[in-house]
Amino acid sequence: MFGRKKNLNDLMAQLRPDLSRESLGVGPAFPGVAPNPLLSSDAWRRNAELRTGALALGVLVDWREVSSDGSPRVVLMFDVETAGGISFRGIADEDLTITELTRLAPGQTLPVRYRPAVMDHYVSLARDADPAHVRQLSDQIASRKRT
Repeated sequence: MFGRKKNLNDLMAQLRPDLSRESLGVGPAFPGVAPNPLLSSDAWRRNAELRTGALALGVLVDWREVSSDGSPRVVLMFDVETAGGISFRGIADEDLTITELTRLAPGQTLPVRYRPAVMDHYVSLARDADPAHVRQLSDQIASRKRT
């Protein structure tokens, strides 16, 4: 039972080398991308926690399309900056519309949510974020960088 999770991560890295820890730019502590997040209880729990997570800003580095059934499932890689000054590589596993997918461009800054207590590289797009709060966060991060 304990070796099963490790073997699943190894299998995913063999099947999709572009989704390996090294390719995504995360460390060995990253749990990996779920083959099917709808069937994973860990992914369900993680996504529920991320919906109420702390707001941060992520600069889009790259993305990988995982599946194109219905709305495309995409793994987005962000360089994330938090209000507290922490920077890390964030990975978001999202279902996007075709329109959203065509608008993706490296260097875009998007609001994301993360779990400060866990810090496992998982983030989610903060589609519900108040624009005024995002602007305030952006100003806070920019002023810290100037000093």
